Amino acid sequence: MGGSRRGTPNDPTRQSKILDATLHVVATDGVNGTTHRKIAARAGVALGSLSYYFDGIDDILCHAFAWFAENMSRVYRQTLSEARTADDAEAAVVELICGPDYASRRDMTLIFEMYAYANHNPNVARHTRTWVERSRESLQLHFSPQTCRALDALIEGWPMHRAFERTPLDRDLVATTVHAVVTAVGRADPDGNDRPRAPITPITTFT
Repeated sequence: MGGSRRGTPNDPTRQSKILDATLHVVATDGVNGTTHRKIAARAGVALGSLSYYFDGIDDILCHAFAWFAENMSRVYRQTLSEARTADDAEAAVVELICGPDYASRRDMTLIFEMYAYANHNPNVARHTRTWVERSRESLQLHFSPQTCRALDALIEGWPMHRAFERTPLDRDLVATTVHAVVTAVGRADPDGNDRPRAPITPITTFT
C-alpha cells in the first residue's frame, strides 16, 4: 500500500474507518464530490490522518474500491458455496440477483462510480478485473466456464436495470432465465471432466 506511514498507528481500526468513510462519501456525493475533508469528517479522524495512511485522494479511492470489491466478492462466494445441489446453485444465483444481501441500492451506486473511475485509473481497473475473475471462480463451484460468463452477466446487469427502473425484480422471471441459461449452455465442461473447486484469492491486504 502507498502512503506516508511512519511508526505504529495509535488506532489499528483507523484505516478501515477511513475506507468505510470514503465509500460513504462516494455513495453520497460521487467520486467527483469526494474530498479529504469530507472523508475525515465522516471517519471522525484528523484531516492529517489521511496522509498518514495514503498518498492522496486517488490512493484513498483506489484502496476504498478494492476493499469494497473484496467485501462484495466475499458475499458472492458465501452465497454460492452454501449450495449443495444443482437446484440450490441456481437458487443461489437468483438470490444474488434479487436478494437484499448483494448489490443493494448503495452497492449499485458504488459499482457505477467504481466502473466510471476505472476507465481513468489503471489500478482501479485492475481491481475491477480481479473482482470479475473472482466472481466467475465462485460460479465455477457449480457451473462450466461458459455458463459462468453468462450467469455473471445476469448477476451484474439485472441489478443495474433495477437500480435505474427502481422497481422490484420479478423473481420468477429471473429464476426461469437462470434455468434457461444453465440448460442451454450446460453444467459440465465440454470435455466432460470434473471441475476442481475454484480457489479464492485475495484482491488486496490491508495492514
